[in-house]
Amino acid sequence: MKKIKNGDTVNVNYTGKLEDGTIFDSSLIEGRTPLKVTLGQNQLIKGFENGLIDMLEGDKKTIEIEPTEAYGDHNPEMIIEIPSTNVPPDVQVGQMLQGNSPQGPVNVKVLEIKEDVVVLDGNHPLAGKKLIFDLEVVGID
Repeated sequence: MKKIKNGDTVNVNYTGKLEDGTIFDSSLIEGRTPLKVTLGQNQLIKGFENGLIDMLEGDKKTIEIEPTEAYGDHNPEMIIEIPSTNVPPDVQVGQMLQGNSPQGPVNVKVLEIKEDVVVLDGNHPLAGKKLIFDLEVVGID
């Protein structure tokens, strides 16, 4: 049987969980299909790709990915305050907003609403978290 290597296109079922068991994504949700991706094209987080290397079709395993191999550490410099006049008037704590940066669109989470400013977090929602994936290789092209 063929082992997965960089450059292979694979079909994989996965369930992504946090350390507390909370599921944040899964290909096993009704109506979804296995993830199909070509390895080595930076389409996946590094730890996910590395976890697939050397697996065989039909293999199942669980991998743990440290933040440095996923979405990075939580960066306090990504927490900013902007004037409240720059956000919609009905904005709520916990809401996701899209803004613009010199690099293009950016998603931010509303952390706090003060009298004249809103505190936003530009970190990826999974930044700073260890990710656990249950993987099943269903095909190798």
